[in-house]
Amino acid sequence: MLKIEEIWKTFNPGTVNEKTALSGLTLELKEGDFVTVIGGNGAGKSTMLNAVAGVWKVDEGKIFIDGVNVTGLAEHKRAAYLGRVFQDPMTGTAANMQIQENLALALRRGKLRGLRIGITREEREEYQEKLKILELGLEDRMTSKVGLLSGGQRQALTLLMATLKKPKLLLLDEHTAALDPKTAAKVLEATDRIVGKDNLTTLMITHNMKDAIIHGNRLIMMHGGRIIYDVSGDEKKKLKVADLLAKFEQASGGEFANDRMMLT
Repeated sequence: MLKIEEIWKTFNPGTVNEKTALSGLTLELKEGDFVTVIGGNGAGKSTMLNAVAGVWKVDEGKIFIDGVNVTGLAEHKRAAYLGRVFQDPMTGTAANMQIQENLALALRRGKLRGLRIGITREEREEYQEKLKILELGLEDRMTSKVGLLSGGQRQALTLLMATLKKPKLLLLDEHTAALDPKTAAKVLEATDRIVGKDNLTTLMITHNMKDAIIHGNRLIMMHGGRIIYDVSGDEKKKLKVADLLAKFEQASGGEFANDRMMLT
């Protein structure tokens, strides 16, 4: 479902601020893979997601989504294949609109819109059923303004909106990092339910090593713009945080340097 072939990305080339963020990165995801991504500061995690989403144009290499070469596609055209949730819970929803209106916008993305009634009874019933999967009681607050919701509720709603049209690939860029631990756990539980229900191919960046181990069927560790560790199946299930730290030191030749991840 996703194939990344030898992609390179260097920022500010030829200047004192030159930084190679991706160094011949190669990665392949099968349909239904739920891959968690960890790595130290500057490992290239977010740059990889932005390259896949089309935010950054890669210097070399190719990117395929469901067999389609999207390397040259602009970000807005590539969005037809993707669902994405960002770190900031305030991003991805319209605060001054109702919950049901936000869902209507998400479901009608890419479609022609005429001068007809905003939300039909059938659509309202569909949204109520969709909201139930979040287990936050939002199905009973359909007319509430999104700006009145908590950060966790907004992030869960954003996740639902990003997956309403079953994207080819779901990108989660530290989507629980700005939430408190209890709320983050609830959003991750909702993530597992949504991804599992629709068998969505997913890439999730996280700074939490425990979350990286618990969620998904595969884990990759990045360093220096490339993948230094790739584990899945039973081997992944048996991992402990200490194992990941040891693997990092073994593969990179240095200690893991990410205070936020170490303190989690």
